[in-house]
Amino acid sequence: MLHLHHSCLCFRSWLAAMLAVLLSLAPSASSDISASRPNILLLMADDLGIGDIGCYGNNTMRTPNIDRLAEDGVKLTQHISAASLCTPSRAAFLTGRYPVRSGMVSSIGYRVLQWTGASGGLPTNETTFAKILKEKGYATGLIGKWHLGLNCESASDHCHHPLHHGFDHFYGMPFSLMGDCARWELSEKRVNLEQKLNFLFQVLALVALTLVAGKLTHLIPVSWMPVIWSALSAVLLLASSYFVGALIVHADCFLMRNHTITEQPMCFQRTTPLILQEVASFLKRNKHGPFLLFVSFLHVHIPLITMENFLGKSLHGLYGDNVEEMDWMVGRILDTLDVEGLSNSTLIYFTSDHGGSLENQLGNTQYGGWNGIYKGGKGMGGWEGGIRVPGIFRWPGVLPAGRVIGEPTSLMDVFPTVVRLAGGEVPQDRVIDGQDLLPLLLGTAQHSDHEFLMHYCERFLHAARWHQRDRGTMWKVHFVTPVFQPEGAGACYGRKVCPCFGEKVVHHDPPLLFDLSRDPSETHILTPASEPMFYQVMERVQQAVREHQRTLSPVPLQLDRLGNIWRPWLQPCCGPFPLCWCLREDDPQ
Repeated sequence: MLHLHHSCLCFRSWLAAMLAVLLSLAPSASSDISASRPNILLLMADDLGIGDIGCYGNNTMRTPNIDRLAEDGVKLTQHISAASLCTPSRAAFLTGRYPVRSGMVSSIGYRVLQWTGASGGLPTNETTFAKILKEKGYATGLIGKWHLGLNCESASDHCHHPLHHGFDHFYGMPFSLMGDCARWELSEKRVNLEQKLNFLFQVLALVALTLVAGKLTHLIPVSWMPVIWSALSAVLLLASSYFVGALIVHADCFLMRNHTITEQPMCFQRTTPLILQEVASFLKRNKHGPFLLFVSFLHVHIPLITMENFLGKSLHGLYGDNVEEMDWMVGRILDTLDVEGLSNSTLIYFTSDHGGSLENQLGNTQYGGWNGIYKGGKGMGGWEGGIRVPGIFRWPGVLPAGRVIGEPTSLMDVFPTVVRLAGGEVPQDRVIDGQDLLPLLLGTAQHSDHEFLMHYCERFLHAARWHQRDRGTMWKVHFVTPVFQPEGAGACYGRKVCPCFGEKVVHHDPPLLFDLSRDPSETHILTPASEPMFYQVMERVQQAVREHQRTLSPVPLQLDRLGNIWRPWLQPCCGPFPLCWCLREDDPQ
């Protein structure tokens, strides 16, 4: 009996050893799934706050379809945007690189692209994940907002166009929705331009009157020609101040299909149905796959264009109506996937390009998002409210349903994740800041590959975070913070966004230190007296910043003045300029 027992033990030991060898030779789950070439559907909201969604803690906003994605998939709770404004954030998302590497930042306060007819945009030498997936045989489409430039030297060269950056199909706005598209009181540039034009009119009118008086009284020896020219210039400026609003509407607020303008200016009551119809058409055309579809919602940016059947239905005014309409759109897209039999073969990702805008406020009415427990909002380079965004992945049968991950992740991580899923290779000729999320999503990795993340405001580094894995601590260091206005407020009220430099920011010496793992709201500043590791953390973070900065190369800044002013010869127009008006497609079915 003793011999038999010993034989069993030996057999079990041998079996365990052989099993271990076989397991070590077998590919891991993540390597099995990597290069499995699923369909990929990316959903990105515009200006949505992380606190606006039910699955992230909002119990008064109805977002059942987005919540269902989280229930059926993986929810990231420390998902970080690479910038707190549209243009740089989206550039980082598509390229997997901090926007300062591609030059999609400014140094003079022009935080985003200001005009469709500007020459700045995503450089042609940048590689997007769409370009790689297209090379791997994917049908690639972008529907919705672009805001990464259009033309370089002529109105038809389309050097920055989505089709030049790897997308087979584009339908949407090459620019962005703005309050100016509906001539809102909340204005991005119209009001400022009107004020400048009116001031110049007053100056020239005063010059003209002075010259006339001097001429008639013989006090100023001048011919009538300067008088006439100054008067005509004043009249022209006055007329321009009246028509600049219409110019902006026609110049920036239009729809394109590929290279063709289909609607200029936009008819807002048609926009949401047209977007949904376009998504459904793309999915049906490409249901035999594989496909990559990036749905870049125009929601929930002002002017909060909302269909009549959603108006007045939420508990949060027009902004809440717009959020709930967007959630309904997500539901319609999910329904189309179900009908076409694509749900199980499609990886879905939902996010926002950055945090909600706190300054979008008129009187007591808030037209921007809520960022939950996080401090700050849109436009603030370092505070969590501007950069912490929703991050939801769903892939039925592959990703575990209901999983919640608190590790630091980035919008830039989507680049290597989808590239490897498609069987592509991450470029080796440039720095890619994103990390493959698949091991973390599957649960085969315990920690994120991000030890450090940098937080920029334009080209200026405002903050950095350090994930000290051995302690389970998330340190956050602020080098620069904006001065909130009025004093004691939580945002820069009275201006569109907080500044990145100048008199209205504070350079901290020593930097501010927070422990996000205990204080995610960034309310308790740690000092050498209250935190024994203060100097160690500061030294380690500053070392990481120096190492990061050594990887940066000088590039032209696309959003600085020369690349970010309106140039009439670059202006897309569906008629002879300035008669830019057309409606080339029927109403949606």
